Amino acid sequence: MPISGEAATTRLARLLTMVPWLMGRQGIDIEQAARTLGVSRKQIEADLALLFVCGTPGHMPDDLIEAEWEEGYVYVRNADTIAKPLRFTRDEALALTVGLRTLLDVPGLTERDAVDRALAKLVEATGESGDPSNRVRVSLERDGDEVLRLLREALDASRRVHLRYVVPSRDEMTERDVDPMRLLNTEGHWYLEGWCHRAQDVRMFRLDRVESVEVLDAAATVPTDAATTDLSRGFFAPNDSDPSARIRLAPEAAWVADYYPCHDVERSGEYLDVTLYVGDGRWLRRLLLQLGGAARVLRPASLTDDVADEARRALEAYGVDPSQTARAL
Repeated sequence: MPISGEAATTRLARLLTMVPWLMGRQGIDIEQAARTLGVSRKQIEADLALLFVCGTPGHMPDDLIEAEWEEGYVYVRNADTIAKPLRFTRDEALALTVGLRTLLDVPGLTERDAVDRALAKLVEATGESGDPSNRVRVSLERDGDEVLRLLREALDASRRVHLRYVVPSRDEMTERDVDPMRLLNTEGHWYLEGWCHRAQDVRMFRLDRVESVEVLDAAATVPTDAATTDLSRGFFAPNDSDPSARIRLAPEAAWVADYYPCHDVERSGEYLDVTLYVGDGRWLRRLLLQLGGAARVLRPASLTDDVADEARRALEAYGVDPSQTARAL
């Protein structure tokens, strides 16, 4: 099973890298492999277990990848197809060339040298057959360029920034001073991670929710014990100490499981039972009120009471007798 909160694309990319890497290091200690690949032992064991059902079409025993690690040393066999270097067709090479050239136009790209080297090798390998790629250009949305540019300048110069930032869970515009720690692009969005003086803690800010940014004439003073967020399990990986709620979703509310990071998703008849880790209880209460009878809180009981109280007050404000309304689910 995958570790909760990890995106499928992240896991696929790791598996495609991991298989040929392990094929060339037969018998490697599993703890060393986990450290080098930047994941936990539990995760690498889950990945190896998944390989048992992966292979070439046919799905016969000889078609599947073999993985062994019970003694603490990893062996991967029957995966030669994945371990072989890729050979691109002409169309694939052209598409990759266009993609790399487009990537170079992405603002804030930190691995520009690596992209340049890959592009140079690809152009050299394709020769004249790659000429059509020069006539193709991809237009990128540039609305967030200025925010990203200012934040990168502040990060490079170790300067504090002042943000006007929208908190969607509270529908609130906030102002705060932040000492930048890093900029990262994950799951299709740019984020600034930094020490927030308002929260007195490390916070992550999504750049498309930054209304404005001002680079201040003050040095960034990130506390020495402040640590960046571990994203090896995905962006929304919860901690065991995070508050959670178990929700039952009717068929018309099943979209919640796709739209929000839900965990331990189980089907109960026609319903879906999901666990949501909640940083801000107000956001979850609003979501449940929005869903109405299509969602029911299974636990904790305190959340059930809070939602019922808010629903009762809302009905009374419209002159509706709460005792006459139907019970959810």
